[in-house]
Amino acid sequence: MGTQRRLPSAATALIWVFLLRLTAAQEAILHASGNGTTLPSKDYCTLYNPHWTALPSTLENATSISLMNLTSTPLCNISDIPTEGIKNKAVVVQWGTCHFLQKARIAQTGGAEALLVANNSVLFPPLGNKSEFHDVKILIAFINHKDFKDMKQTFGDNITVKMYSPSWPSFDYTMVVIFVIAVFTVALGGYWSGLIELENMKAMANPEDREMKKKKEEYLTFSPLIVVVFVVICCVMMVLLYFFYKWLVYVMIAIFCIASAMSMYNCLAALIHRIPYGQCTIVCCGKSIEVRLIFLSGLCIAIAVVWAVFRNEDRWAWILQDILGIAFCLNLIKTLKLPNFKSCVILLGLLLLYDVFFVFITPFITKNGESIMIELAAGPFGNNEKNDGNLVEATAQPSAPHEKLPVVIRVPKLAYFSVMSVCVMPVSILGFGDIIVPGLLIAYCRRFDEQTGSSIYYITSTIAYAVGMILTFVVLVLMKKGQPALLYLVPCTLITASIVAWRRKEIKKFWKGSGYQMMDQPDYATPEEDPVTAGEQIVQQ
Repeated sequence: MGTQRRLPSAATALIWVFLLRLTAAQEAILHASGNGTTLPSKDYCTLYNPHWTALPSTLENATSISLMNLTSTPLCNISDIPTEGIKNKAVVVQWGTCHFLQKARIAQTGGAEALLVANNSVLFPPLGNKSEFHDVKILIAFINHKDFKDMKQTFGDNITVKMYSPSWPSFDYTMVVIFVIAVFTVALGGYWSGLIELENMKAMANPEDREMKKKKEEYLTFSPLIVVVFVVICCVMMVLLYFFYKWLVYVMIAIFCIASAMSMYNCLAALIHRIPYGQCTIVCCGKSIEVRLIFLSGLCIAIAVVWAVFRNEDRWAWILQDILGIAFCLNLIKTLKLPNFKSCVILLGLLLLYDVFFVFITPFITKNGESIMIELAAGPFGNNEKNDGNLVEATAQPSAPHEKLPVVIRVPKLAYFSVMSVCVMPVSILGFGDIIVPGLLIAYCRRFDEQTGSSIYYITSTIAYAVGMILTFVVLVLMKKGQPALLYLVPCTLITASIVAWRRKEIKKFWKGSGYQMMDQPDYATPEEDPVTAGEQIVQQ
């Protein structure tokens, strides 16, 4: 019976954490020290309600309080106060038996300075109906029971604590870093796609190369029908992940490791091929293989494996995830081809609806009132991350027991490297889709530019993407709530590209896409090649 009672209680508590207004809770540092110990002091994380009690912002201004362990006592009645008294003490009690505000009232009656509530699983933000306990004035904070156990093992029973809440930096540099990463990736991916298009156009002079190019384009080109099917698959995958997360998350991690390692190899191999040194080869199975490419493949695999093994090491694993993520996004942008602006509009429009639906509409469908997108980005069931879409601000415990989908660029905030790092891992994240999806449009604009001999579409669409990111950041700061970036990126890029095409009187050619290759060919295209090119485009359409 005891076990059956604890399980519903734990489940209720976990759901309660998701439904709490997290803005009412604030992190604070508990600075513990002891006498006669090898370690002079150590910091631990606590949560408190700043609307109830004010804490100093620096350690120097904090007051020293002697700690008393009452976790074996419910402290729900006056009789639970030990005979030696608790006056001027910081009392540690266990969660449960009675309301923590009732425990606080008893502790205050006994003369305690503070009440620390320890819990075995998660940190509960100190919320409650304080109107029933208006006479409670002492400091109330929550601490993880594991931290309290470590504190006892480190300092023994003679512990002195100070509590303070450091102020957060006013400027969030992570926005600049994410902005640079996103714009750099889409700009480089689009430019690279244009170079590939230029090389393919030059190869049209050779019939064999033309046939090879045709087959390659059929494999990489997304027709409007394929775009619709792709979005439907995304929706199905999102729902499957929501219901079968604890199994499918490992499938997604494995796919990411393989795809990102291959992407990194493709990106770096293209650069290595331009280096005229170290081109020694070995023959294997009748094929000549460059030794440097063998080492490169080993390096890419090693990076992916190291990330997979240490992916939950939040202190540094985010660096590897970002490197692999940038390579993954870059490789997709430069290789996947949308054949015309119509496909771009369909893809970006549908994914915008997809993003808005899973962020804003699904909370009205799910039982706990959370959006599917939020829960999947944070890792459902047991996470304290705060996010509301693809571009979010998040906090997570250093030893998070759950897995997260590796589908985001993560950048830690300044508090990550400060004393607050013992309490939270504050990061800003941007989904891969917010880079890849607009990046495919920018890549199409660059390929169109190569055909028309200009750079206007590529430059304006890249600037529009940058403006969309800035607009996302502005709304994020003003609303103090995470935003689905596609909500701003899609209109900025699509509208800008449409205006440029309209002003240049190329809207029909831009819309039909592959038909632009039937325009005047560059100087290296001979008149005899034009009929073949035109016929090839008819096949593609």
